[in-house]
Amino acid sequence: MIPGELKRTIILQGMGVSPGIAIGTAHLIRRVDAPISRYQIEDKSLVGEEIRRFRKAIKDSENQLLEIKRKFKDQEGLETLYILDVHIMILRDKMLIRQTIQNIEEKGVNAEWALRMTLDKYREVFSKVDDEYLRERVSDVEYAGQRILRNLAGVHHETVSGIGENAIIIARDLSPADTMQMKVEKIQGFATDMGGKTSHTAIVARAYEIPAVVGLEKVTTEARTGDIVIIDGTAGAVIVNPDPEIVRRYEEKKRHYATIEDSLLKYARKPAVTADKHRVLIGANIEFTEEIASAVQHGTDGIGLYRTEFIYINRDRLPTEEEHFCTYKKVVESKGIRWATIRTFDLGGDKFISDPRLAAEMNPVMGLRAIRFCLREVDLFKVQLRAILRASAYGRTRVLFPMISGMEELLETKRIFNEVKKELKRDGIPYGKDVKIGIMMEVPSAALIAEDLAREVDFFSIGTNDLIQYTLAIDRVNERVSYLYEPLHPAVLKLIRHMVEAGHKAGIEVAMCGEMAGEPVYTMVLLGLGLDELSMNALVIPRIKKIIRAVTMTECRKLVDQVMGFNTASEIEFFVRESMRRKFTDDFEIAD
Repeated sequence: MIPGELKRTIILQGMGVSPGIAIGTAHLIRRVDAPISRYQIEDKSLVGEEIRRFRKAIKDSENQLLEIKRKFKDQEGLETLYILDVHIMILRDKMLIRQTIQNIEEKGVNAEWALRMTLDKYREVFSKVDDEYLRERVSDVEYAGQRILRNLAGVHHETVSGIGENAIIIARDLSPADTMQMKVEKIQGFATDMGGKTSHTAIVARAYEIPAVVGLEKVTTEARTGDIVIIDGTAGAVIVNPDPEIVRRYEEKKRHYATIEDSLLKYARKPAVTADKHRVLIGANIEFTEEIASAVQHGTDGIGLYRTEFIYINRDRLPTEEEHFCTYKKVVESKGIRWATIRTFDLGGDKFISDPRLAAEMNPVMGLRAIRFCLREVDLFKVQLRAILRASAYGRTRVLFPMISGMEELLETKRIFNEVKKELKRDGIPYGKDVKIGIMMEVPSAALIAEDLAREVDFFSIGTNDLIQYTLAIDRVNERVSYLYEPLHPAVLKLIRHMVEAGHKAGIEVAMCGEMAGEPVYTMVLLGLGLDELSMNALVIPRIKKIIRAVTMTECRKLVDQVMGFNTASEIEFFVRESMRRKFTDDFEIAD
């Protein structure tokens, strides 16, 4: 570049995963994958030496992670330590080790190539997983694998220390080991090529309330260390080398956003009651127990959805009943929450990659997963149910069963649940006497027979993520059809209204725990449809509460009546957004 020449301004669009505005100096972490060579082991006597190289690289990798843990054991943010434990478990994974050694022995290739083949197999397995959060866990396997490959190649592990003040971290992706070694108080924002809403970068950014945008694809090629960078974590935009006028506008926008956030936090502990005195319950969706404190701070009434899948994946053995129990007990007895809804695992055989017997039952997307898998592996299901019921003795607990598609599944699930209760009673083991059971309403077949299902449960919880995909026959993470993922599609709205009406007719509450519940622009529509509870990411709660407290149910029902008169999702989306902009000008000016 010619001295004195202004750098070209570059605007990139990705996925905003942690809201807010950040303006700072880029710190580029360019981590090149370990070089992988391939060669045949012609001399069979050298196979044993190759296997020893592989085992030593694993041991070195584990020691490095343990050293990082020891160094940062007193650091706040236990979630990061927990994810680091997952990477250590991956290094110890018997299937990973066995498959790689088998590749060395049977294919006669070097350790690096044998491991790469194993990692590619893992990626293939995870790519078939329907759940976005679980699908992105392949990155954890890749992080651990890259560490082994670096040790095999003798490549120095780049540290991320030395980050200056007001840093914007730019990276292809970030591992738990990376973020643990950063002084988070110096970091203004994150921008990565890869990742989604449930990637490690997103989880850490939300935990520390740092603006972040992921899935930018080429931010590492467009930004250089020292460049001025703006991150708009709400709009999902990243601006590299902004001109002074853009910086001025975003500084003003940042001040405006901070003012709004401060004012929103005033709503956090207020009840979600409309101007005409209609109360709506607000829940938080969490993956880790460490998220509960933030949820309480942001005003949750309870835990609307505790996902239990993370307890299972990337382990060298299945979790014991006691491990389940200790985790669930910590959730239900947490201070500041009125209830905890624990969802039984939404997994299929393909997630239990450390158990060869279970891994043989791989089915993608709509296969053997969730309650279908539980009803097939009853003993495994019972372990979790026993732990949930035992934990229910320590706080108000609700059990949520995912992917129920018909009455037969529900009745069999209830039979097993009641059988477990009888076993606990027989053994003199205490459990809560008023444990509510509910089902995820996420399969269109369940929505259509909602009247029948409602008579058998204590509550519904609408999972809009899968409901929308299954109803509209699209994969929301497939970029070629993602434009068809329309929460306000007339068919989706009619299904939601039908489920709410069926639930209320049977005298049960109807909640929503999908992403749609945490989108402020949809709040009035959801109120108008009659939802009793909305559960969402904790950071959004104050904003949702502000909207609820500023509207009346009369307004919301009128909005829904108008919406139902349109024939297309695009018409509805435009009408709803314009209506919300007119009523909440300041609030939606930043988000949009």
